[in-house]
Amino acid sequence: MSTAAIRGFAAIANDHLEAPLDIYRLLVKHPAATFIMRASGQSMSPAICSGDLLLVDKSLTARDGDIIIASVNGELMVKRLFKREGLLTLLPENREYSPIDVTAGFDFQIWGVVTYIIRDTCTPS
Repeated sequence: MSTAAIRGFAAIANDHLEAPLDIYRLLVKHPAATFIMRASGQSMSPAICSGDLLLVDKSLTARDGDIIIASVNGELMVKRLFKREGLLTLLPENREYSPIDVTAGFDFQIWGVVTYIIRDTCTPS
């Protein structure tokens, strides 16, 4: 890439500068009810990769299609919530994993709704 292109980008970026960016204020709507956790495993890939940071809001009511953090029979998991005809299903994004139908016998609790996924897109050197 030419240095002219790099200087050109800086000039464009400077034209659009506003106040300093406060990521916390931008992403966290309910500070007392928000936590961050690191994803592990591949069940939500490619939407969520192992190592991604998940911003989770405990104050939100989980809706159909939301990605949630849930405790199922003592196991903490990240899944997409589907509500159909009074039934709850927890769906992985990765088709190599099976959906979980939440039944009456399950110890099930929603911990929160994933509001943002933060991923490091840089390749380690």
